[in-house]
Amino acid sequence: MHRVVLAVHAHTMLLELAIAAEVFGVDRSDLTADGRWYGLAAWTPDGRPTPWLPDVPTCTLDDLRAADTIVVPSTDDPAADTDPALRAALRAAHERGTRIAALCTGAFVLADAGLLDGRAAATHWMHAEDLARAHPRVEVRPDVLYVDEGLVLTSAGKMAALDLCVHLVREDFGAAAANGLVRRLVGPGHRPGGQAQYATRPSLPRTTDGLAGALAWARDRLDQPVTVESLARRAGLSSRQLARRMHAELGLRPLDWLHRERISLAQELLESSDATIEQIAARCGLGTAATLRRHFRRTVGASPTTYRATFGRAAGRSA
Repeated sequence: MHRVVLAVHAHTMLLELAIAAEVFGVDRSDLTADGRWYGLAAWTPDGRPTPWLPDVPTCTLDDLRAADTIVVPSTDDPAADTDPALRAALRAAHERGTRIAALCTGAFVLADAGLLDGRAAATHWMHAEDLARAHPRVEVRPDVLYVDEGLVLTSAGKMAALDLCVHLVREDFGAAAANGLVRRLVGPGHRPGGQAQYATRPSLPRTTDGLAGALAWARDRLDQPVTVESLARRAGLSSRQLARRMHAELGLRPLDWLHRERISLAQELLESSDATIEQIAARCGLGTAATLRRHFRRTVGASPTTYRATFGRAAGRSA
């Protein structure tokens, strides 16, 4: 069981705390190949259960330092000093190799502990300038949903916190588990961390239903040569209008979106089927096995064979 601890600091905000508890605190082991999921606990300054999560067990600072993943929720006072004991525990956990994720303004807590120095970090766009001003050694990225720096991750506000939590599930248990979780939560599909926060979203004609229908149409035809022009016609837009709409609503160009969907489908097929790499390449519209391998490694950071060995059905049976 993967141990997740919520660091419930003195200025914790409810929504991001609830998001993390929903993702990591509800048993959804039926979504994973090997039947594993997360075990959730919470550290609180006074050692008592938080009234917001009365059924989540509390833990000590030693337990916090020994966690597999620590999640730091947002703070309602970014300028507040972090509890020295929590600050020291976060540093000790980081030195031990614990993965630490901050949601929204929780990035200020990690910065206060020195864990973001020399790293890129995200936070809510309204607080990005304050974070950069208070912690000049942090490379603040004000226009992305989340940043994954390996053992240190940060997200923008509210819904981006959910995106980051789903990203962690994807990293731990694969695309099928993450997509299954999103379906359970009736949430949007996977959004990559580099997607825009929409802080300066342009005013555009609202044809969301048409765009959603066009994207669903394209997803059903990934094995076919879907073009930007055919996608635009399906949405009732010109190619230029489609590009503007998709950039505004998804933070992606049409071809980038199609590429992401094809790689995501490849991940699911690698996890859930025994199809060959050649068959998966054809099913995803990537043509040849060599093309799939090249694009898959560039996007996911591993070869299809390595990914299947980690997240495929055989890996689940052997775990």
